[in-house]
Amino acid sequence: MALAAGKTFAQSAWPQKPIRLVVPFPPGGGTDTSSRLIAEKLVTLLGWTVVVDNKPGAGGNIGLDMVAKAAPDGATIGMGQASNLAINPGLYEKMPFDPLKDLTPLVGIAAQPVVLVVRQDSPLRTLADFVKAAKARPDMIRIAQAGNGTVGHLAGEMLERRADIKIMQVPYKGAGPAMTDLLGGQVESYFGNSVSVMSQMAAGKVRALALTSAQRLPSLPQVPTVAEQGYAGFEATTWLGLVGPAGMPADITARISTETIKLLARKDVLDKLAFEGSAATPQTSQQFAAHIRNEHAKWGKLIREAGIKLE
Repeated sequence: MALAAGKTFAQSAWPQKPIRLVVPFPPGGGTDTSSRLIAEKLVTLLGWTVVVDNKPGAGGNIGLDMVAKAAPDGATIGMGQASNLAINPGLYEKMPFDPLKDLTPLVGIAAQPVVLVVRQDSPLRTLADFVKAAKARPDMIRIAQAGNGTVGHLAGEMLERRADIKIMQVPYKGAGPAMTDLLGGQVESYFGNSVSVMSQMAAGKVRALALTSAQRLPSLPQVPTVAEQGYAGFEATTWLGLVGPAGMPADITARISTETIKLLARKDVLDKLAFEGSAATPQTSQQFAAHIRNEHAKWGKLIREAGIKLE
């Protein structure tokens, strides 16, 4: 009974110090936006102190490596996503951490498709226009992506192979810089997750040509999928979830999972995610761990078959 009481006290007492939420991409991108939404709700609804710390680079590897090497006391967690948890291990010859061994999956949060966008003044109005232009000018159409190893990067690689075109992939350190250069005319197009493009679409600054989910997005009903434009089975979706260092106490893991899943059931959170082009995907620690393993295997197989490698 004394042990049980002690454990209950530990659960209720945690967190006793600020929680550092490492976002492995720059401010302004889709991962950052969703991370700040969750952090804000944990602060306002639970009274926790959550400090968002952007640590971009290497497709998210730099930030999550910091999480993997942190003390497993719940004081440092990170926002993992498809790129750094499932894709990068197949792309990079050497990884600074093993996402299946060095991290504790905490909770699944959201998923969103990738959207191919161009500036509003672009002559490209459909995916067919984009493919036609790329065939006419091989390796000349520049397509921005939020970093090597992101789903946007792989979506571009997949489109190259499916459409038999050659495009110039231009990696950035996150969605924010990629969008800035698209708007500034440094690149012709951008394959970014829906969260990172919704605000500029709403402002009329960019136009969407296609999205990579299996079905159209309720918040973007007018945008056709790549699959329905002649490339059946094309699907590349990014997803987000909180992770911590390996070896985190089960009670802290469970508390973060439980409280975050409660937040994801709130209408204001669901509406905000939908507005940004996301759908909530609440997953417990165990469910999120299984999802990571499945995606790790799926993307690894695709990368090996395509022969894609990064240094």
